[in-house]
Amino acid sequence: MSEDEASLYEKPFEHVTARVKPTRVHLRREWHRTHWWCFGDPRPALKRSVHGIGRFITTPMVAKHRVFTWLPEKQIPENLCVAIIRADDTTFGILHSRFHELWSLGLCTFLGVGNDPRYTPSSTFETFPFPEGLTPADTRGQPQAEGEVQLPPVAADYLPAAHAIAAAAQRLHSLRENWLNPAEWVERVPEVVAGYPERILAKPEYAAELKKRTLTNLYNARPAWLDNAHKALDLAVAKAYGWQDYSAEMSDEEILRRLLTLNLARSQ
Repeated sequence: MSEDEASLYEKPFEHVTARVKPTRVHLRREWHRTHWWCFGDPRPALKRSVHGIGRFITTPMVAKHRVFTWLPEKQIPENLCVAIIRADDTTFGILHSRFHELWSLGLCTFLGVGNDPRYTPSSTFETFPFPEGLTPADTRGQPQAEGEVQLPPVAADYLPAAHAIAAAAQRLHSLRENWLNPAEWVERVPEVVAGYPERILAKPEYAAELKKRTLTNLYNARPAWLDNAHKALDLAVAKAYGWQDYSAEMSDEEILRRLLTLNLARSQ
C-alpha cells in the first residue's frame, strides 16, 4: 500500500516511522529506501519469472547439506534462498546429484559457526557443466508433462536421459515428502484463497514428532532408503554424461576432474 494508506493505521505507522525508517533510508536498494513502511520488497521480477510454471526449485544459500526442494509459484522464498526458475524434474535431479554437490562444495565459500557451505550462484550454478543437451539454456521454457514426471523441452536425442533423471528425481522427492509428512500424521486443508497450495496440519497426537522431521535431520541420519534413492539418481545423471564406467565407488577427485575437463572444453 502507499504511504498515505499505511498512515491510516496510526499506531503501527508511528512505530514503523520511529523504529524502521531510520534503518531503511540509507540502504543501497532503492525500493527499501523509498518504501520504508513496507515489510519487504515484493520481488516483481521473481514473480514474473515464476508466473505460469506452477513450481520452481529452491535451495538455502547457507546449509550443512546441499538440498533442493520445490516451492509453488505463489510462495516467494526468503532472501537467503536461491531460486532456480525451472519446473522440470530433470533439472531438479541434476542439481541434486552427487556431481553438482561436489562441484558446489569445491567452489563455494563457508559461513557461520558451523562453517557451513554457502551456495553462490555465480560460482557454483553458473559454472557447473550440465550434461550435454540438458543445460539451463536447453531446458528453458515450459515443462512438458509425461506420465508422473515433468520433462524439460529438450531435443528428442536427449529425452531418454532426461526421462531417466526425472523419474529418479521424482522418486527421491516423493520418498522424502512421505517421510516429512506421513499421510497418517497430517491433514491437508484447502487454503482459503483459491490457487494457493493446501495447508499441512499435524494431527495433535503426532505434532511433537512431526516437528523433528526436517530435511536437515533426515540428511543427518541418511537412512538406507534415502542413500539408495540418491545412488539411483546419480547413476541416471552419470549416464547422461556418457560415463558408462560410473559407480558409487568412483572417487570425488575423479568426478571433479571430469567435470573440470568438461567445463574447460565448453569455455573455449
